[in-house]
Amino acid sequence: MNTKLIAIALLLCSLGTLEAQTHKKSKKVNNSQTNQKENKMTAKEVVEAYSIALSKGDIPTAFSHFNPDAKWHQPGNNKFSGTKTGLEAIGKMLGDMMGATQGTLVIKPAGAMMVNGNFVSCPVRFSAKSGAKTVDMNGNDLYEVADGKIVQVWLFSEDQPAEDEFWK
Repeated sequence: MNTKLIAIALLLCSLGTLEAQTHKKSKKVNNSQTNQKENKMTAKEVVEAYSIALSKGDIPTAFSHFNPDAKWHQPGNNKFSGTKTGLEAIGKMLGDMMGATQGTLVIKPAGAMMVNGNFVSCPVRFSAKSGAKTVDMNGNDLYEVADGKIVQVWLFSEDQPAEDEFWK
């Protein structure tokens, strides 16, 4: 995959990342302290590490925080909507979004990361321009982490119909 597209994709992802600390089925452990010892990083730390690597443009490190079979659930009813599986599909979608906006898509944290077990929720503010159309709204990125890797990402927009119209 084109390094530029991966970098763009990772920058978009960086605001919404979550880590889930899970155990191998053979282990009967559900103590979060033990999970931290096994995986070395908490869910929040995985998402933060991913975000930091992206902000530095270190795409290989950023993508290293994803499971190779990760799923990205893009909301709405537009050309980017649906579930993307695997790093190549996720990177392509995000790169295509940056291309459609001539690189104007910006996602910024809009609050503190919140953690619930192996899920990390990240409030965001995103904006972009495409021709005469603009979008500027709040959203939330929800990450699931298992075995120290991001395995799923769900995005939420405060006005999905308006976002869908933007991506037409």
